[in-house]
Amino acid sequence: MPVRPLVLYPDPRLHRAAEPVTADGAALQALAADVLDTLGAVSAMGLTAPHIGRPERLVVIRLQPDEAPATYVDPVIAWASPERAAHPEGSVSMPGVIEPVERPARVRVRYRDLDGATQEEEAEGLRAACLQHEIDQLDGIFWIERLTRLRRERALKRFAKLRAQQARTGA
Repeated sequence: MPVRPLVLYPDPRLHRAAEPVTADGAALQALAADVLDTLGAVSAMGLTAPHIGRPERLVVIRLQPDEAPATYVDPVIAWASPERAAHPEGSVSMPGVIEPVERPARVRVRYRDLDGATQEEEAEGLRAACLQHEIDQLDGIFWIERLTRLRRERALKRFAKLRAQQARTGA
């Protein structure tokens, strides 16, 4: 499947909640393949269908290049631990900006697999952070909204500076 262009910040589509996935069979497989191929091309750990301009609740995660990708259709966080942990986060839609984000340390996610079967998965550590980050994106919550106002403003200034440098150099 083809690598799709990314939706880049500050595109308003990044702040819209995605719709439940209605595709199934070959159409669902094609959407998942597009997200996976784009994930690989941009060297990300997680990517959503909205990142490639499809406003549907689909996530693909692959934390390591040698691990099998996991696809989550219509994922929701069914439970989150009261304990919290911070992990560095960023987005392919806002390249070059990374900040620590504090989230629940463990979560349980309910979703459908590509065959339509309901699944549940418990995750902790980086996987939990990644799932929460991508499900936030599906809910229209861009990751910088989880930062304090001061840290968000600094991140936006860094991103503006990076974009200005790229515009000058043509990168």
